Amino acid sequence: MTQPQSPVLRRLRTREAHFETDLAALQVQAEAQQAEVLDAVQEILVTVRAGGDRALLAYTHRFDGWQAPSAAALQIAPADLAAARERISRQLRDALEAAAARLRDYAAHQRLASWRYTDTLGNVLGQEVRPLDRVGVYVPGGKAAYPSSVLMNVIPAQVAGVPEIILCVPTPDGQRNDLVLAAAAITGVDRVFAVGGAQAVGALAYGTETVPRVDKIVGPGNRYVATAKRLVFGQVGIDMVAGPSEILIICDGQTDPDWIVLDLFSQAEHDEDAQAVLVSPDGAFLERVAERIAARLPGQPRREIIARALARRGALIETRDLAEAAEIANRLAPEHLELSVADPEALLPLIRHAGAIFLGRHTPEAIGDYCAGPNHVLPTAGTARFFSPLGVYDFQKRSSLIQCSPAGGAALGQLAALLARGEGLEAHAQSAAARASDP
Repeated sequence: MTQPQSPVLRRLRTREAHFETDLAALQVQAEAQQAEVLDAVQEILVTVRAGGDRALLAYTHRFDGWQAPSAAALQIAPADLAAARERISRQLRDALEAAAARLRDYAAHQRLASWRYTDTLGNVLGQEVRPLDRVGVYVPGGKAAYPSSVLMNVIPAQVAGVPEIILCVPTPDGQRNDLVLAAAAITGVDRVFAVGGAQAVGALAYGTETVPRVDKIVGPGNRYVATAKRLVFGQVGIDMVAGPSEILIICDGQTDPDWIVLDLFSQAEHDEDAQAVLVSPDGAFLERVAERIAARLPGQPRREIIARALARRGALIETRDLAEAAEIANRLAPEHLELSVADPEALLPLIRHAGAIFLGRHTPEAIGDYCAGPNHVLPTAGTARFFSPLGVYDFQKRSSLIQCSPAGGAALGQLAALLARGEGLEAHAQSAAARASDP
């Protein structure tokens, strides 16, 4: 097999006059990526909403390459999930169960609780926290299988108390992945459907005769899935609009360059649109990393994908110091940020925007993908500026509580009436003030 040529990564320096232009070229927005598939996704959603199971079967045949005999055949039976769990190796089963336990432990710290307090007027105010009724989880399939995504999306919903969780996973050519099904069995997810792509999002958002409508859709996917989630938002809730995987590493030049190379590879191997960026004030270290990339790439099973990703969206950025490196990280707001420096705690206060932050030389991002505890469903394409990692709180909703005492209702009624009349809403004012005259 012909080995891929070593990718020529962008080499950026903050001191150079054209740095701002070069940095802007790295900032690909999710909206731009989704615009290319917008029309196709809209057509799929409209067709699934109108055609239900019939449309779902047709799209499964068209895009996944297999013909289900009926809509009922799209559901994967619990016995099949249990059988897959038994087919995988004991070592893998134990690993999935150990990761699931760590995720549950971490998620337990995120659970929101209801609360109340009484103000000086005797009014009781508070917040009731309740789980969502039904959640849909999308697990990608295709270039790779992601049992870890089953764990990461299902377990926080279960910890939140969601009573029904529906999982959709594509099965290209009708082939089911035992690891994904085993992970579904380990979590005890309620129902699993062999449906993928934008059509799965449409089925979960609108419901079909077989696939139930959910209240929220979570989980990563390709551009079609991300665009579909964005379009159905409002009909249902979504976690976030995810784009290609990203890693940004800040290094002081003292970490083993081979470790850094492997960390960059770990995200670049996802797909050709993934982004891997190294930022350091040590120019000589950046050169050593470039040399090690060339040396280690031929040995990677997914070397063609890594090479294309690094050439398209990878970069080595030389800064004046670590503080400037932190500011570059804030501007890119990466999905994954490694602080591979001697004192990561000292650098941490300078970081404002990142999906997940990995502290120190001995904390590779890949651990966070599988078993550290925090969720690996993270904001991408700069959306870490306003989105957070998926968590238990994403599967809980909050209702405000207000209970007025007689004295409190009278006092607040007068205040509300004054404000309502200032807005020209007389009925509001009269309603608020009515209790004030109650003997």
